[in-house]
Amino acid sequence: MELAGGKDQVFLGICIFNAAVELFQLIVYTPTFILGLLFNIMALSFLFFKVKKLSESTVYMIALIFLDTLLLFTLPFKIISYHLQDNWNLGSVFCSTLESLYFVNMYGSILISLCICVDRYIAIQYPFVALTLRSIKKAAMVCALVCLGTSVGTASTFQLHGKSHNISSCFHNFSKSTWENAGLFSTLEFIFLGSLAAMTFCTARTVRCLRRHRNPDRPQTHSTRAERIVVTNLVAFLVCFTPYHVAYFMYFLVKNNIIHISFQQVLRDAVQVTLCWANLNCCLDGVCYYFVLKDFRLNSVASPALVFVTLSSHTYSCQV
Repeated sequence: MELAGGKDQVFLGICIFNAAVELFQLIVYTPTFILGLLFNIMALSFLFFKVKKLSESTVYMIALIFLDTLLLFTLPFKIISYHLQDNWNLGSVFCSTLESLYFVNMYGSILISLCICVDRYIAIQYPFVALTLRSIKKAAMVCALVCLGTSVGTASTFQLHGKSHNISSCFHNFSKSTWENAGLFSTLEFIFLGSLAAMTFCTARTVRCLRRHRNPDRPQTHSTRAERIVVTNLVAFLVCFTPYHVAYFMYFLVKNNIIHISFQQVLRDAVQVTLCWANLNCCLDGVCYYFVLKDFRLNSVASPALVFVTLSSHTYSCQV
């Protein structure tokens, strides 16, 4: 085994595994897994046992928490895979299954977050139209379509390492054909950018509506807290997912010889670090919705704005 670039990097074939990246993953993934699992389970318990009336928003929340939880279960194996470097010994099928759960649930979570934001916007901005467009059954159908659509992506995730049946690495060292797949790259970037644009628009309109109903004599109202909730959701989405998709875009350019190959190792490390950072969203979703639901249970009678924003159980018009 040769050393390259100092004692913190180990050269193995075409890859250099950075010890600092491995340490960063361990530091971030460990609390993300533990706290994420804890708060997601507590949020689900509130939804199933404390919230008596099921609504469209609770359906989306259940779907989001379910997808986040499935992704969380892959994180310990992601740590192991980076530590094993090119000596993955847990089987090719198991590796492909883990990669499918990881990427499919990550983009499924992005789409469900978009659904929550759009659903909230429609209910606030167009309450009468919402009576026709929104229903628990329709929300369940949308979630099913998202899950079905992202599951189709398993066809791509099972080909990340090419057609080889003897995978020596997992979650990295994807095949040349994967990095040359412009269709896959465009789809993933479009899902993120499209979701971000729509969520930004819906959040801005929702906050504008809530401010119209704010009591000027009581600036610190439940409506203000509701504004903070919707803005925090957008900021968390932006902060978590943007760095990864920028790094992914740059690395795609390197792998396709558009950017000089001298940047490959730096960008490869950036992809691993930002992907790790993106997974914080699984934990943040659970923490956010747990405290929102807990607050909802305590204040549902006295805080219609907060109830509305979280569970859409009360509507008022913002139409001009």
